[in-house]
Amino acid sequence: MIPSPAAPTLARVGFLPGEVELSEHAGGDEEDAVLLFVGGPLDGRVEIRAARHGEPLPTVTHVHLHGGPKVVHRYDLESLTEQTGVYHLRRT
Repeated sequence: MIPSPAAPTLARVGFLPGEVELSEHAGGDEEDAVLLFVGGPLDGRVEIRAARHGEPLPTVTHVHLHGGPKVVHRYDLESLTEQTGVYHLRRT
């Protein structure tokens, strides 16, 4: 059965006047990045970075606060492809 063109539907083909497309749904060929952490307290963590946030940062700083002094770890990005990368613990 084919519904009448006047029948209500949830499928949207366009935008109504005054509506704008949200950035997270905006068209584009960018893909989300998959990032793996190696070493330190984040070892084995996988982060999916949405394309709308831009390129992954070249360095990530992780600060662990607890009862004693704060512990700081830095991770440097090694890009494998355009959408994948590995953050390696920086040796100091």
